[in-house]
Amino acid sequence: MQQASASGSAVLIDSRDARRYAGLEEPIDAKAGHIPGAVNYFWKDVLGKDGRWSGVEALEERFVKLGKDDAIIVYCGSGVSACPNVIALEEAGFSNVKLYSGSWSDWISYEENTVATGEEG
Repeated sequence: MQQASASGSAVLIDSRDARRYAGLEEPIDAKAGHIPGAVNYFWKDVLGKDGRWSGVEALEERFVKLGKDDAIIVYCGSGVSACPNVIALEEAGFSNVKLYSGSWSDWISYEENTVATGEEG
């Protein structure tokens, strides 16, 4: 994950809500912000207004800025709420999607890992 963040070799997707991603609030972990280079795709946005899974066309539109062959690593706070984005990306035809299971909680447990705030990408 450190290499992907430093080199840009993978698209990093933070699945938490925008305020947590931007570092404006962090109700759970000791540090606020996101992994440098990550972009924010809130996990609940893969659901329609009725709370059901969005169709393939809607998912493709949601992730239109990403390349179908890009290496993509998805994370959240602890590895749970990133899963809907992993599934949505795969449903939309992305073939190289991985879950960073330790997610934000793991990232900040290493003092040498840097933390970004604000918007990226």
